[in-house]
Amino acid sequence: MQKKDSAEELKNTIRLVQVTQSENRVLLKEQLLLTYDSIKPSSLIRSTLKEVTSSPFLVGNLAGTVIGLTTGYLSNKVVIGSSASLLRKLFGRILQFGVTRIISKNSGVIELYGKSIFKHLFSKRKTDS
Repeated sequence: MQKKDSAEELKNTIRLVQVTQSENRVLLKEQLLLTYDSIKPSSLIRSTLKEVTSSPFLVGNLAGTVIGLTTGYLSNKVVIGSSASLLRKLFGRILQFGVTRIISKNSGVIELYGKSIFKHLFSKRKTDS
């Protein structure tokens, strides 16, 4: 009797292990597909863009940097003009770097001043009319 019970218990344990293995195999395949989809270049780009566009800090910081680069470039062009002088070009590059750095670091303050000036200019025009 002992042998029959042991053999039956062993068979049940084997069936249980086989069922568990098949369930784990299905879960592993699903996880493999999810991982494969998440590391596709298109998925990585899509998720990165979603993170960047959803973060207001990054968007504001990016706008400040772009404004800083633009004003730095314009200040460089104003100083250099059509001059071929090496000293003037060097001064223009230094000025461009400085203006870009100052504007990009203080873009919030500059934006506030710009809004207040804009508001002040257009509020006077409305009262004059």
